[in-house]
Amino acid sequence: MEKTVTKAIQYRRSVRIFDPKKEIDPEKVRMCIQNAVLAPTSSNLQLWEFYHVTRPEILEKLVRACLGQNAAKTAKQIVVIVARRDLWKKRARANTEFLKKSMGDKKPSEYSRREKFALGYYSKVIPAVYTEFLGIVGWMQFLLFSIIGLFRPVYRQVRRSDMRIVAHKSAGLAAQNFMLSMASIGYDTCPMEGSDTVRIKKILGLPSGAEINMTIGCGIRDEKGIYGPRFRVPFEEVYKKV
Repeated sequence: MEKTVTKAIQYRRSVRIFDPKKEIDPEKVRMCIQNAVLAPTSSNLQLWEFYHVTRPEILEKLVRACLGQNAAKTAKQIVVIVARRDLWKKRARANTEFLKKSMGDKKPSEYSRREKFALGYYSKVIPAVYTEFLGIVGWMQFLLFSIIGLFRPVYRQVRRSDMRIVAHKSAGLAAQNFMLSMASIGYDTCPMEGSDTVRIKKILGLPSGAEINMTIGCGIRDEKGIYGPRFRVPFEEVYKKV
């Protein structure tokens, strides 16, 4: 029986050592990745990719790229979540095609105001914030919107660095979906921050525009796999009711 959301959250820990005798089903891991892609994502662009590594020779290379840490060395499988800001044009087109299909067989003149806005969002707004030329366009937009922001609320995250953060935030949400889905079926994970992301990109054959968001070791926890009790700062210190 799958755990409830609350139970899965409580069960999930960053497992540093996985049990070498216990295997995990690749198909179940794949199903957890399918849950990952249901995470919320900015503008529904889904600027992410998921690399499910099961081949021993690739796992061995990733262990070295993850600096030989136990969470990689003992992992039965590894999932690498990649932020793909560079795919914004392709994903914007996919959204536009989906919208047109869902609107039915209509002429542009028959679109409702809401439908025109949705199509215009992907044909005008998205290119405006994602298009760049050596970062200059983003900075010009940032300065313009900063001036406008003196008089009214305005969206300000328009620089290349801002859009990178947007893509990584969405990928991070997907990563959490994945890890909680794994926890719900009794599988364990460990998101590894310490890694050589340049080497990981080379191992996976990723293009220059791709960025590693998270490398997650997967398996079943060893009895010594969790290094200590869970610590969190007092809830009252981080909870602010306004």
